[in-house]
Amino acid sequence: MPLYKTITVNNTAKVLIWKIEESYDDLFQGTNLTSQSLKRVSNMKSDLHQRGFLSVRHLLREVGYEDHDLFYDEFGKPHLKDGTHISITHSFTFSALIVSKEKKVGIDIEKRRDKIVKIAHKFTPIEEYKSIANHDALVSKLTIVWGAKESLYKIYGKKKLLFLDHIYVEDFSFENDTTTGKILYEGTTSNFDINFLEIEDFTCVYAL
Repeated sequence: MPLYKTITVNNTAKVLIWKIEESYDDLFQGTNLTSQSLKRVSNMKSDLHQRGFLSVRHLLREVGYEDHDLFYDEFGKPHLKDGTHISITHSFTFSALIVSKEKKVGIDIEKRRDKIVKIAHKFTPIEEYKSIANHDALVSKLTIVWGAKESLYKIYGKKKLLFLDHIYVEDFSFENDTTTGKILYEGTTSNFDINFLEIEDFTCVYAL
């Protein structure tokens, strides 16, 4: 079972990352899906999405939960029935989750691709990155910013936030692997700690 990496964030929070190498049938074994989840995965048209869905259920088991412990609210945000905070992500051949007993959490994993440069103006002030001459470094940095904003969006858990207007990520260096972020919405400012790491061709970002 390819549990790729486990990160102990603090005494009450951890991140688990799965590299999806198994077949659908292999992943299906031992998942103990609810009827709702079974219907959901059966209706997925992509084999990769199906395997991503099932790999997350294996990650749940790694942290002591089953599929029936997980539910989604009206905005699509996942919750655990015992009140533990959770966030889930999946991209191509990697999936990940973060759980925390105390703090709200968000996580995102993205494949680093050139197209992030073309859409960057939609989620961050692109003029702030003009000093980055190396294309690969620019792709890496923008992917981290996107992942950070996606993580904060997941923490907020509603559909009203705009990445460009309401979510801010403090500038950072690659060496530190950390930064901070803010959600500024309806006169309220919320502050978050953000961590990031690159694994193969992917970038994982998580926030508390």
